[in-house]
Amino acid sequence: MNHLRFTRNALVCASLCTSLLLPGAAEAQAPKAKAGQDLVALQQGFVDLRFGMFIHFNIPTFMDQDWADPEASPALFNPTKLNCDQWAKAAKSANMSYGCLTTKHHSGFAIWDTKTTDYNVMNSPYKKDVVREYVNAFRANGLKVMLYFSILDTHHKLRPGHITPQHIALVKAQLTELLTNYGEISALIIDGWDAPWSRISYDDIPFEEVYNLIKSIQPNCLVMDLNAAKYPAEALYYTDIKSYEQGAGQHISKESNQLPALSCLPINDAWFWKKSFPTSPVKDVNRLVNENIVPMNNAFCNFILNVAPNREGLIDDNAVATLKQIGAAWKNNGATTKLPAFDAPVISSNLAKRQAANASWSDDMWIMDFAVDDDFGKPWISNPTVKQPWFEVVLKKEEGFNMIVVAESRHPRIKKYRLEYYQNGAWKPLLSGGNTSRIKIHRFDRVYGEKVRILIDGFSEAPQIAEFGVFNERR
Repeated sequence: MNHLRFTRNALVCASLCTSLLLPGAAEAQAPKAKAGQDLVALQQGFVDLRFGMFIHFNIPTFMDQDWADPEASPALFNPTKLNCDQWAKAAKSANMSYGCLTTKHHSGFAIWDTKTTDYNVMNSPYKKDVVREYVNAFRANGLKVMLYFSILDTHHKLRPGHITPQHIALVKAQLTELLTNYGEISALIIDGWDAPWSRISYDDIPFEEVYNLIKSIQPNCLVMDLNAAKYPAEALYYTDIKSYEQGAGQHISKESNQLPALSCLPINDAWFWKKSFPTSPVKDVNRLVNENIVPMNNAFCNFILNVAPNREGLIDDNAVATLKQIGAAWKNNGATTKLPAFDAPVISSNLAKRQAANASWSDDMWIMDFAVDDDFGKPWISNPTVKQPWFEVVLKKEEGFNMIVVAESRHPRIKKYRLEYYQNGAWKPLLSGGNTSRIKIHRFDRVYGEKVRILIDGFSEAPQIAEFGVFNERR
């Protein structure tokens, strides 16, 4: 099979796709959803939905696997009794407010009528657009519609070391189809991107380009990337909604979370349907309600429960019964508590990532390189005897940038600091800061420089910088 068979139309589709600032560095506004609702209003609206249904249904359903063989024949996909209305009514019985369907999982099989590849549902025995049937059924039952999409695509060789411009075009073309042909999509949950197991960075498939494409087609569509494991819980890195996959060990702090969030869990012991599901116990109703829905809703977090249809295309009886019991035990009362103030998402490539760095004295085991290694678990730590610590990153060339993010390690220690940039042989002041949060996000009008540094004037303990980020946002 030709793994990258793009049609002319698909290629055309893809191509469309708290500081005191010093003079010369005026405060700039963060990006917002263009020509749509304010991004914060959309984030609040998502949290207010409270509870939804994740629907893992794709070619792995027919293989008793969560990760399918990327060469599996489309002939396997044959749900003889597919009934998306049954799914929607089961969701309604649990007082859910939306659904989210796996349009394409990691093995690359598309369950919509795509023009980008012949590895899709129209070449299966089913020969119908499952995404179309899903969106129609959920809307008919008064439920909002969201979609899941995997960046990792092993069938089309979209994996580390193999990514080409054609792969980027494929991603853009497929997302354009999904956002153009199926009405209003409230959110996209994106997976297989910048994860330890997928190893596809936000530079390999450029996040900002994809994010802006999504917003240009559907300004009110939230972009959620499942990346909570890597990035600090105190800021939105590469996502509109902070996401937590409980099965992967990602757990939200119900006591301290201050960001719009999503937590996901399967009702069974795996994401895609298995032969054991009809006769195996599902998760306990009281635990789902009292340890997930209720406390998470009280912590600005929406809970999404995966319910996997079987090979006939129906939800098993035991899952249907449990959803009804959830609906009897819990009522969806609509709007939640108003979100606190927080910074807009970081969506641009980090110009400082893996660049040369210099700093005041630190022990070799905590050397300055750790602050630009794209690993938030290993910081640069100033030697405790240094009275005026500093850290700088050397860019490859003179670059334009309009945002700096200083991410401290574990808990904030830096109390007072200055940011400067190096241009035409001299250091120039950018801003003075007193942001005592762990993640210090500063947006400003674009400047140009070859180096950037932080001069630390006040601290409670020896400063620790997990990552020093320099960004050039498109505004």
